[in-house]
Amino acid sequence: MIRKCLFPAAGYGTRFLPATKAMPKEMLPVLTKPLIQYGVEEAMEAGCEIMAVITGRGKRAITDHFDISYELEHQIKGSSKEKMLDGIRNIIDKCTFTYTRQNEMKGLGDAIYKGNVLVGFENPFAVILADDLCVNPDGDGVLKQMVDLYAKYKCCIVATMEVPNEDVHKYGIIEGSEIEDGVFMVSNMIEKPDNDKAPTNQAVIGRYILTPDIFDMIKKTKPGKNGELQITDALCDQAKKGMVIAYRFKGKRFDCGSVDGFVEATNYFYNLEKKEVK
Repeated sequence: MIRKCLFPAAGYGTRFLPATKAMPKEMLPVLTKPLIQYGVEEAMEAGCEIMAVITGRGKRAITDHFDISYELEHQIKGSSKEKMLDGIRNIIDKCTFTYTRQNEMKGLGDAIYKGNVLVGFENPFAVILADDLCVNPDGDGVLKQMVDLYAKYKCCIVATMEVPNEDVHKYGIIEGSEIEDGVFMVSNMIEKPDNDKAPTNQAVIGRYILTPDIFDMIKKTKPGKNGELQITDALCDQAKKGMVIAYRFKGKRFDCGSVDGFVEATNYFYNLEKKEVK
């Protein structure tokens, strides 16, 4: 039902300088896989086959990663290291990758709007922010959970999690009524509110399912917080029409856009891998 997944990946990753001076932040590795590969694997699990990537200057490593490297394949052919490429080979075989550029950093809403040439105006699509690394070792991945929910509600869906009250100013925050366990009908969304003005502590993280009319909403939206075009503001207009669901997902989310979150994710996956080896 949801065949296309959009990956906004044009940001500079300034919190990881100097590492990201010449390397995209989406290519930072958690163990032996770059962040964006975790996102693509989550999208594949959810049934997506077309990965649409919004890139920018200096992001060529992303396109090279999801392509065949004939020189490398030749060098390790027949060796024990060849098996290490099985995962990326499977992705390349099963998925189609398309790319366009966001020439200026004008916010997530602008990045998603640039993706209309890749995902089209006819069908719903998913959005994954690669630096929000999500995992659910006990069941379906976060995007798969959301795709199943879309089959029931047929409207925009945002993934949310509870955050400490002192951190609400870092996120888009939803307001709404719970219509089933962990599922909320959104009535309002506020981008990075002051801590004392947030209606709840339910924060939107980097997983969305959007209906194609979102492009019209973004086009009508004026720049908001920090002068950027925020997807939260565009979704707020839909929410007021009862067309947005918030889903408190099952699993863990690591903010790999921060050094602390990146280290936490690395430790988590390292311990998970050690447990699986045993």
